[in-house]
Amino acid sequence: MWRSGHRGKVRFLLMTLGSTLGVFCLSTVLTIPSILTSHDARTAAREPTPGKSNVLYQEFRDPYGAQPLHRLFVARIAPGPAPLPPGVKRLPNEGEVIISPRLADLLRANPRSSGLIPGRVIGTIAPEGLGDTEDLYAYIGTTPAELTDPKELGSFGTGRSWRQIVDPSALTVLRFTLGCIVLLPLVIYLSVCARLSGESRARRLAALRLVGLSVKDTLRVNAGESVLAASVGAVLGLTGYLLANELMSRIGLPGLHWYPADGRPEWVTVAVCLLGCPALAWFVGQFSARQAVLSPIDVRRTGERKPPKKFGVLLLVPGLGIIVGYCVLGALGRDSAGGAASSLLVPGAVLLTGVGLVFGLAPITAWLARRLGGVVESLPMALAMRRTEVDPGSSLRVVTGLVLLVFGASLTQGVLIELDQVSRRTAPVQEYNLRLSDVSQAQRKALAGVPGVRMATVSYSSWDPLDGSDVARADLVVGTCGQLAAYTRQATGCVDGRVMQLHDGHTPSEYDPKAGERYPFALEDGRRVLLTVPAERVDLHPWGASVFQSGALLVPPPLLPSGLADANGVLTLVSDADPDTVRAVLDGIGRIAPTAAVEPVGIVIDSLAQLTVIRSLLVVGMALGLVIGVAAFVVSAADRAVERRGQVTALALLGARAGTLRMVQVVQVLVPLVVGLGAAIVTGWLAESSYLITGGGSVHWDWEGLPLLFACALGVLFAAGLASLPMVRRHVDPEHIRRD
Repeated sequence: MWRSGHRGKVRFLLMTLGSTLGVFCLSTVLTIPSILTSHDARTAAREPTPGKSNVLYQEFRDPYGAQPLHRLFVARIAPGPAPLPPGVKRLPNEGEVIISPRLADLLRANPRSSGLIPGRVIGTIAPEGLGDTEDLYAYIGTTPAELTDPKELGSFGTGRSWRQIVDPSALTVLRFTLGCIVLLPLVIYLSVCARLSGESRARRLAALRLVGLSVKDTLRVNAGESVLAASVGAVLGLTGYLLANELMSRIGLPGLHWYPADGRPEWVTVAVCLLGCPALAWFVGQFSARQAVLSPIDVRRTGERKPPKKFGVLLLVPGLGIIVGYCVLGALGRDSAGGAASSLLVPGAVLLTGVGLVFGLAPITAWLARRLGGVVESLPMALAMRRTEVDPGSSLRVVTGLVLLVFGASLTQGVLIELDQVSRRTAPVQEYNLRLSDVSQAQRKALAGVPGVRMATVSYSSWDPLDGSDVARADLVVGTCGQLAAYTRQATGCVDGRVMQLHDGHTPSEYDPKAGERYPFALEDGRRVLLTVPAERVDLHPWGASVFQSGALLVPPPLLPSGLADANGVLTLVSDADPDTVRAVLDGIGRIAPTAAVEPVGIVIDSLAQLTVIRSLLVVGMALGLVIGVAAFVVSAADRAVERRGQVTALALLGARAGTLRMVQVVQVLVPLVVGLGAAIVTGWLAESSYLITGGGSVHWDWEGLPLLFACALGVLFAAGLASLPMVRRHVDPEHIRRD
């Protein structure tokens, strides 16, 4: 390397930088599970468990905007020692609170939120008692009489957290998806870096064999350079990741934050990076140098190359067979959701298909180039096809990373669709309930104007006896026929300006008031007003649980009795049901009415937070996959241009024009790229559909995602074509003229 001049040093530098980028991406992917595990371990260590002690407790978990707020009320019933959670030196007494640093910042920024945390702040929770830097957690001291459902505190800590940041089933899917969109392209990329200047290096190794160097020593020469570059790159990649972790842990991702120690790689990760990357470089070097060592004369004289092996195409057969089989079952309406078989067959089929794309493109491209080369009349096209036919592997090293990126993008779309179906309501609208007694008139007006809120209405329940006896009651909801039609699945028979009863024949109600019955509604001054159930009914079919429920009375705003008691009233906000809108509305509610308890009807705030975390991690995975794919393209294209300088020189001496040479270069890149991207779109969409079909959701065919995939593929083709133009220099260098 050091005696081969400037080129050898540049090649070593490129191999080192390539390994650095690869190990950086590998460290990032391998450290994500440890970040999640560290978070869950700390939250499990603070979980209260019932037992025997002198302390009572009660937990509350409410949404604060789009974040979960966890409050643990504790009350002493006798003096003496008490169990302590991690990160806290002592439990708070009556009137005292201990809160997380992030919650302290929110209380300082919004003093109205102090109603959620009654008491005097006496300290903050240390990091070992928090899930992450953004955790909203509070220990609140109170009296036993204030607890509505007290339990005796035994200890803190459980074997596993009941509220994991990512559900185990979703975590399995996340790991598999990250493996497909990052690790599989990463292996290809590291292999490309280990084979830089493969043709010229093979010629030098063949020359060493011809002058008498043994097979073993020749392989050692090749392995020494590759392993040394990979080792230096691994050290630099790990160092770069450690620096990036210190920075990103202070910034975080949407829904996911961590402490710097959580993101530091474990010894297993360090060993995989420092030993696995050089081992892969050694293996690739041994494989690529085999022909130069065993047949040095053929390498020096450019003997006829063997056609690519077709075993890669065989990997596509079982993978596509399983995927297409599930798609056919879905098209026929057969239910194939769930089951151990599908949970094993679909991931295995996806892996086989992805690997088949890598190894099967070479024989497919060579066959296509042979057919096109025999029928085309264009000189650039003919030259490009003959070059691709002779050496399809070099072209595929340029495009493989981009092909896998599009394949992974399709699979990622399916994962997001499936998780979105599981984590939210299937209705197109989302309702949020707040008690009227928790919000003032000014807050009600402000809440109706929160971005994303399409409608705000109020509802009241009839007066209940104080003795707790179960008596018939009625609810009224304020609204118009237009609102009823807009925010329910179906509503017929509604007449504006009249009080009417809602009736849902699909779902029986607990109370079904009869026409002519009268129900009392409490007023603010203590009196009651009686409302009579009308005979007119509106037949409706609501979107699941809704304020427009069967049995309720629809009262137009002008006919609403004045002075109804806020204690029996509920403010309902309605928005679209997509997660981004739900999150924005919850944040808006948290800013305007931070002390009000919010009930997002039909969804769990933990599921919404989990979906945010998974989306952030998949975005990180796609970003890493994009970096790897683009880096593989740039490195391979530049290396290929350098390796082809001798052939370009020969063509220039024969009279080929600069435009012809550039066209040959572009076609050599675009033809295998078109084949690969076309296969990636088809197989990726089928893999996505099979995953959705077996997932059990209502969406089986992602037709909306196809235009996005085609747009990405066209963008990749356009960028690759432009990037290929400057790779050819029509410069006759005598050094590149082959004399043998």
